[in-house]
Amino acid sequence: MGGSKMRIAIFTEVFLPKIDGITNRLRHTLDELIAQGHEVLVFGPEHAQESYRSVRVIRIGGLPFPPYPELQISAPDPRILRDLGRFEPDVVHVVGPACLGIWGIAAARLLRIPLVASYHTDYPAYLPKHGLELARPAIWPLIRTLHNAAQVNLCPSRFTRDELESHGIEPVGLWRGGVDTERFHPDAATQAMRRRLLGGKRVQKGQSLAIYVGRVSPEKDLELLFDIHDAIPGLHVALVGDGPDRERLEAKASGRRIHFTGFLRGEELAAAYASADLFVMPSSTETLGFVVLEAMSAGIPAVAAAAGGIPDLVSHGENGLLFDPARPEEAIEHVQTLIRRPTQRAHLGLQARKFAETGSWHEETRRLVREYKKAIVLAAQTDLLKKLRRMWRLA
Repeated sequence: MGGSKMRIAIFTEVFLPKIDGITNRLRHTLDELIAQGHEVLVFGPEHAQESYRSVRVIRIGGLPFPPYPELQISAPDPRILRDLGRFEPDVVHVVGPACLGIWGIAAARLLRIPLVASYHTDYPAYLPKHGLELARPAIWPLIRTLHNAAQVNLCPSRFTRDELESHGIEPVGLWRGGVDTERFHPDAATQAMRRRLLGGKRVQKGQSLAIYVGRVSPEKDLELLFDIHDAIPGLHVALVGDGPDRERLEAKASGRRIHFTGFLRGEELAAAYASADLFVMPSSTETLGFVVLEAMSAGIPAVAAAAGGIPDLVSHGENGLLFDPARPEEAIEHVQTLIRRPTQRAHLGLQARKFAETGSWHEETRRLVREYKKAIVLAAQTDLLKKLRRMWRLA
């Protein structure tokens, strides 16, 4: 490893142009790694874009995973070893190893390259929601085997770290990620966007608008949004995003004040957050919840499940409100509270913005690079120990 600049190979199960929490994390991280002078090569799924800025993307073919079509079952491809060997990275980072990540781990071990693995998706919690309950006993042993092949493991929240460690994965550090506080800002609100979130209806004084941003799929527990809507007269709900459950939920929304916008990006997404009154996160399986952090940066309070990594972001009564996932009626009560008490809503939104300002992609990526360097040191120490043991046996 020459100087402070590094050559980093990243394996990811998903990549741009797909939009989700992991691809957003990678996009910001790549921006910062490039800005800090590091050289990066990405191995991604078949439908990934060919490059991102100065970063080349090696696209590996595969078949869709039926219960989760956006996840690809990747076959071993000789280009992985060939291109990884030619690139000669200082470290390999496998992001959310599931399919392609398995081959990334195998290649790194075979080529004796220091390895970092990061955990972002709560697959054990997702399996029952996709009809795969029978596979649940096997998932943790597989996760443990993959992650314990790495010198360093990372995850986005304390809850997830504790869960990984309880299943025998170590060591585990935190890589929370940041938020673009300049883009996601209260000043991004517009009347035009609020009208769009209302389904084209005229904006009227006293209207209340709750927003959800994210994947529209069974594991997100979006039925709760319908319960909240039905319990609160006059409440409008906007869902921003797409996914396999959209068609069913959109049909169910007929006749209700619930509007689906599909994906929004960039300035439009920033305007959507800021133009709503509050954010609702029904999901109890978030390893962190970047969309919650973006909403907080936009200055609106979140009503969110007290589960997963969400409590790392939302402090109940300080910068948002948390509800017990086992008592969904609490979510309804919290939304009612924020609608009826605009002063409290404004205060929580202000504190949410202040919290978001404490994190940045620049600092989070600097921390990530330190973890890369730690992996390199640990790998060297392990190699030295193996050599000493070999010498001892031969003596």
